[in-house]
Amino acid sequence: MTRLVIDPADTEKVLFPTLGAVETTEFMDEALGRLSEYFAGARRNLDLPYDLDRIGLDALSRRIFEETARIPYGLTRTYRNVATSSGRTGAYRLIRSKLMANPLPILVPCHRVVPRRSGPGSYIGGAKRKAQLLALERGNG
Repeated sequence: MTRLVIDPADTEKVLFPTLGAVETTEFMDEALGRLSEYFAGARRNLDLPYDLDRIGLDALSRRIFEETARIPYGLTRTYRNVATSSGRTGAYRLIRSKLMANPLPILVPCHRVVPRRSGPGSYIGGAKRKAQLLALERGNG
């Protein structure tokens, strides 16, 4: 997998065929099934393969996504934590910016990265959706 789109903009929607028009494969069926289980609260680990090499990330983005992928289900880290563990102490705004361009949300769980202050913070799918994902993973969803 190289891209997962949560909520495409209206101008992008024409680029995506409806699920009924997509030729299904075993992988597609498995991926959709696992995502459905995750959103139903029945699955904690998607275990879906993704390829950061084919996405064309720069070295820093790759480190950020690798660190973010290590955050366990139901837990969070701050942007500052991810910055430090990615070797960019103090660059938490840069971390937020890179995560807002995450081509694999949910698989690389950027929703688990939160600000030091209260609230869920920024998210590629919107703050409300981020709060919903965090609640789901805490068992309150």
